[in-house]
Amino acid sequence: MIKSSARRLAFQLTTEHKEPLDLTNHLPFQIAVVSNLLALNRDWKIRNLSDLDPREMRVLLNIGSYMPIKSADIAYQSRLDSYTVSRAVKKLLSLDLIESQPDQYKKNVKNLVLNERGLTIYKHVTAAMDERSKQLESVLTEEEKASFYQMLAKIEDKAEQLLAEQAKELIAQGEDAPADQKELIRWRKKSKS
Repeated sequence: MIKSSARRLAFQLTTEHKEPLDLTNHLPFQIAVVSNLLALNRDWKIRNLSDLDPREMRVLLNIGSYMPIKSADIAYQSRLDSYTVSRAVKKLLSLDLIESQPDQYKKNVKNLVLNERGLTIYKHVTAAMDERSKQLESVLTEEEKASFYQMLAKIEDKAEQLLAEQAKELIAQGEDAPADQKELIRWRKKSKS
């Protein structure tokens, strides 16, 4: 397994108690570390393209990539909870970057689309993101990249399954499940169909 040798040397496992968790060999923790490094607001070039916070940026990116799209579908696609998406949508509407349009099939459903201002930001941000992606992917062969995406899909599916099963178990025990836990169950059902 490839590890950052500098971090490994700098952070020795504790001897203060038995069986400390080796975070350098803990998959969810390492994915979170990389995720923190890849956060849009960490990249100065991307951060300087707009005043949007990371939540608003992720929602704007989803709208620009999949419009017209419903808030619930943004939550599912990005694995953000619906409350987070709702707050971001309100902010993007107040900044006049997106518009809400009635769905042509379901009258009580609203679809989100970028307007011209939102599309301009989207194009600038996605160009910077694409440049960064190419730089990151340069350390992988095409075969490694394909394999990596397959592995990520497996991990995402398994994580979703575990969390949905956990939520179902707690609900079966009579727990009053918060909305985000109910959402996990809905996402799992949607992924299976």
